[in-house]
Amino acid sequence: MGCSSSVPDRGTGRAGGINPDSGGVIDAKNLRVKGELVLLGDSGVGKSCIVLRFVRGQFDPTSKVTVGASFLSQTVALQDSTTVKFEIWDTAGQERYAALAPLYYRGAAVAVVVYDITSPESFSKAQYWVKELQKHGSPDIVMALVGNKADLQEKREVPVQDGIDYAEKNGMFFIETSAKTADNINQLFEVGLEKLNLIKRLWT
Repeated sequence: MGCSSSVPDRGTGRAGGINPDSGGVIDAKNLRVKGELVLLGDSGVGKSCIVLRFVRGQFDPTSKVTVGASFLSQTVALQDSTTVKFEIWDTAGQERYAALAPLYYRGAAVAVVVYDITSPESFSKAQYWVKELQKHGSPDIVMALVGNKADLQEKREVPVQDGIDYAEKNGMFFIETSAKTADNINQLFEVGLEKLNLIKRLWT
C-alpha cells in the first residue's frame, strides 16, 4: 500500500544530510537543524503509511503504491529548544525503482529500513538495503530497523529476536511499529531525533 497522500513541502529541497548552518542560529536558545531521512524497504511493507501516520496522524489503507519517491516534511521541537525539521523521502519498494534509491539515501542523515513482520522475504530485502547503506551511504548515517504491521501478531513470520539480533549486529536501533494503530510511530522518530541532536552537538 502507498499511504502517500500527503502534500509535499514545495518550498524545501533536499537537505543533503545534516548541515549545522541550515536555518542558522535563531537566537541563543533556539537552534535549527535539518535532518534528511529516507525510508527503504520492500513494496507493501508500509513505509508510506508510517510517514503519513507520523506527519498527519492518518492511516489510509486504500492509497496507491508509491511511484519513484515522495517527499514530506515534519518539524518537531525538542525539550532543549532545538527545532529539528525532518525532510523525509519515502522511496518506492518495487524492484524497477531500486536503482533510484541511491539518489535519496546518499547524504541522508537517517535511514529507516522497514520490513513486514508477516513477510520473511521483506526481512531479507531489508538486510539487502542495510548492506547497500553500509557500502554507499554516509559513514555517519543513523540507521533504524523497523518491523512494521505489529498489529498482525497472529500472522507473524519474523520473530522479534531476529530483528533485534540483526540490528545489534549492524549497529542499528530496532523497533516494531504499527502504522494502522499508531503503535511506536512517534517513538521511532523520537529516537531518530535524539540521534540527530547528538550528531549535531558533536558536529558543532
